[in-house]
Amino acid sequence: MKGRRKAAGPKRDVFKQRLAKLRRRLAQTGLDENDPFLVSARANIQYLCGFTGSYGFLTVSAYQATLYTDGRYTTQARAQACGVDICAPSQRPLERLLDDLKKRKAGRIGFEENRLSYALYQALRRALRRARFEPLNGVIEQFRLVKSADEIKKIRRAARLNSKAFDNVCSRARVEWTESRFAAELDLEVRLLGADGPAFETIVASGAHSALPHAHPRPVRLAPNSLIVVDHGAILDGYNSDMTRALCFGRIGETEQRMVRGVSEAQQAAVAAVRSGVQAGTIDRAARKVLEKFDLADAFPHATGHGVGLEIHEQPRIGVGEKTRLTTGMVITIEPGAYLDGIGGVRIEDLAVVTKSGCEILSRTPRQLRVL
Repeated sequence: MKGRRKAAGPKRDVFKQRLAKLRRRLAQTGLDENDPFLVSARANIQYLCGFTGSYGFLTVSAYQATLYTDGRYTTQARAQACGVDICAPSQRPLERLLDDLKKRKAGRIGFEENRLSYALYQALRRALRRARFEPLNGVIEQFRLVKSADEIKKIRRAARLNSKAFDNVCSRARVEWTESRFAAELDLEVRLLGADGPAFETIVASGAHSALPHAHPRPVRLAPNSLIVVDHGAILDGYNSDMTRALCFGRIGETEQRMVRGVSEAQQAAVAAVRSGVQAGTIDRAARKVLEKFDLADAFPHATGHGVGLEIHEQPRIGVGEKTRLTTGMVITIEPGAYLDGIGGVRIEDLAVVTKSGCEILSRTPRQLRVL
């Protein structure tokens, strides 16, 4: 079953331009006109044609682009996918994909080296023994590094919704709540405000548990007079947001206060270092220099940030020694932290759009420690 989505207007033009850009890039890799590039990453399929289903493959060559999915997504594919043929057979889509690739007798097949599962790679090799497989790492991800004005608009809306959800939940939070209850309230609130859903598993961790950077919320009451880390995001129109704040019920001790001051100043220094042309590692270094002054350098075990877009973690990585130069239109997080075993942790995170002379902070929630 094949059909071509014929959406009109700007939406179709965007996907047409993205496919054309990919084709030009593929030609530079040496793939012939008949050689397909197999796209298997969901976010990359969405970026190229708009399809958001959880199962599918996209092949792109010089004059053809075909989306393979199954009967569960036929209607969705016809409604969403632009500029591609749609193949949603009653049989397994992978079998149809392999049959079509055999018929094309392509000499080489490009594939996403960093996205394709080993099992699928082996299936392709067994079915297409005469073809040569060309690993092409991060081709589409490179296109996604710099966001369009429309993409930035969507991320900005997601960030504002996320901030509103946080403020709403904080206004009614009680120390009697558990970490799990607080996380569940945030997840519900973003949906009530119109989000597609949470961008990732919401982190709420209090007391000594907050010393785990990626702690899972527990059915344990929030610890009074201790640090509480809340890290959450919302998806809106397919684009993600991400924000972390520090809270407390009551008063925190001197060590915790030092951690809050250190992380706050480190985040401000990192934000001040952002601008087009700066290496990603420079942003990370700015945060670490501040934490050193607070004797917290060894308490910061992760990178200062990462890209955000269709996925919650994208390039560029804002970490030690990263050479990628920031470019106007990139959207990154800036999230230094400090974590001390047995005491707790602090992380302050904002979304920022890189500009020529600095950055635009998308998160609208105040950064200081919030006392509930």
